[in-house]
Amino acid sequence: MAEHEDTPEKAAAQRDGHAVVQSYLRTLDASPGVYRMLDAESRVLYVGKARNLRARVSNYARPAGHSPRIARMIRETASMMFLTTRTETEALLLEQNLIKQLKPRYNVLLRDDKSFPNILVAKNHAFPQIKKHRGKRSEKGSYYGPFASAGAVNRTLTQLQRVFLLRNCTDATFESRTRPCLNYQIKRCSGPCVGLIDARDYANLVADAERFLEGKSTNIQASLAAEMQAASEAMEFERAAALRDRIRASTAVQQVQGINPRGVTEADVIALHLEGGQACVQVFFIRANQSWGNRDFYPRTGAGAEEPEILEAFVTQFYDDKQPPRLILLSHSVDNADLVAGLLSERAGRKVELAVPQRGEKAELVENAARNARESLARRMAESAAQGRLLEGLAEAFGLEAPPRRIEVYDNSHIQGTDAVGAMIVAGPDGFLKSQYRKFNIRGDTLTPGDDFGMMREVLTRRFERLLREDPDREGETWPDLLLIDGGAGQVSAVAGIMADLGVDDIAMVGVAKGVDRDAGKEEFHRPDAPPFALRHNDPVLYFIQRLRDEAHRFAIGAHRAKRAKSVGATPLDEIPGIGAARKRALLAHFGSAKAVSRAGLADLQAVEGISAAMAEKIYGFFNAG
Repeated sequence: MAEHEDTPEKAAAQRDGHAVVQSYLRTLDASPGVYRMLDAESRVLYVGKARNLRARVSNYARPAGHSPRIARMIRETASMMFLTTRTETEALLLEQNLIKQLKPRYNVLLRDDKSFPNILVAKNHAFPQIKKHRGKRSEKGSYYGPFASAGAVNRTLTQLQRVFLLRNCTDATFESRTRPCLNYQIKRCSGPCVGLIDARDYANLVADAERFLEGKSTNIQASLAAEMQAASEAMEFERAAALRDRIRASTAVQQVQGINPRGVTEADVIALHLEGGQACVQVFFIRANQSWGNRDFYPRTGAGAEEPEILEAFVTQFYDDKQPPRLILLSHSVDNADLVAGLLSERAGRKVELAVPQRGEKAELVENAARNARESLARRMAESAAQGRLLEGLAEAFGLEAPPRRIEVYDNSHIQGTDAVGAMIVAGPDGFLKSQYRKFNIRGDTLTPGDDFGMMREVLTRRFERLLREDPDREGETWPDLLLIDGGAGQVSAVAGIMADLGVDDIAMVGVAKGVDRDAGKEEFHRPDAPPFALRHNDPVLYFIQRLRDEAHRFAIGAHRAKRAKSVGATPLDEIPGIGAARKRALLAHFGSAKAVSRAGLADLQAVEGISAAMAEKIYGFFNAG
């Protein structure tokens, strides 16, 4: 790659945008690459890729023939930057990386970066566990997915348990069981933990479950029916009844899956609906001839991009960290379809096809997704209009210059100072932005237990020091317009002091305190250097603020409970260097408790699988030092 910036003289800032673009043409050749258009303050307006940089940029130099969006962008352009690449694919990759990093105003941007859950059939145990999995596929086993949501995974797991009786307990729980658990009692597990099924028969159940997840489930019911008949003829009526229940569960699963496509084994169906400058993209996941749910996305449209550009940007950004399927069915053609398909094929290590079907079952799948996109966008636009009115009311109530685009709400949670957690939630014109939520494990060793002021100081200091470090010019979308604090005048005064110390004293802040009776609806609002006030009891803005406060409290409580549960499960073994999760499980399974490990001799420690002589000495020395 080679980068160069031939910034025109300062006088160019006053020149027409077309002339600014024209001035760069003499420096460009036919190389592929990426270009950036910058405004007079050097903020990036747009990042684009080109197979031929000179040809692409010359289009912008034309004084007419542009869409209103492109014309506005050219008018605002004061300078450009260029980066040449060896290949078109390299240019596409670089473009998406820069868009994600810079978030330019005129680019399409996918704002949801959450991972999708999978089902994992773990293969590190004689009796494999079936469970939900997110993140990197580092654990040994078979992965099936993606599923659109945790709910879709949970429903499928429940179905699998009913039909195939696979365990979902952890290995540690499995090793410690002495009698069947509740799942066995309600016929969702075959009881391998207490020897109620042998390894071979359990392996057969696992194989059946995997065939189901691969879409090869047609023979399962017939096989179960034959087994039930044989058990009945052998007068094993209890076993026959259990098989009958599994057949019923399997039938129920197939009824639920009745909408599944017969002619599409593996595909993602992606449909876009564009209206009023807003876009909704629906993604349906089809794996093993089964629909594994759908998710809607609302990408930023880059101030008015059209369908081909929006879909190209969505597809390349969506699969940036996800494995693409063999077939992607689209509602519209995308710009540079061959380039996008080549990039996805390279990422997947096999051919990935993009298609815009016109007839048949595939076209029906796309139409179904498009209808969902249309309906979802209509609901969102109605909700956004209502949300906009609430934000306008909030600005009026708190004396803000304009409706806030980003509200951050802070809360703390602890029990007598232990397992303290700070929480931040975010809301704006699109409602709650859950991907922006953050939790802060309170680290201050000098804090007095229960010191809420001290906790808030730590949270805000960490939050805004990071913002100042990452975006000192406040060009991004992560700077808040309004801070809501759970507390009264004292809390607001303390927060104002913290923000002043950080040099960030121009962000509006409001404390939300219960009234004298501490009843919902009698909240008092506190601002720095202003008397407290209240809103009328039935004011929609009051209900909105209550929802914000309650959401922050819910998130803080959840984070605190998760931290407390983790600390409750902690043992002294966690403090020994070299003892990870696997060795910890092995030690606890062998000795029964951390206390028993602490009393064990060297020979006993060495008898545990995975514990070498050197590690046994380290463990023994940890518990017997001095």
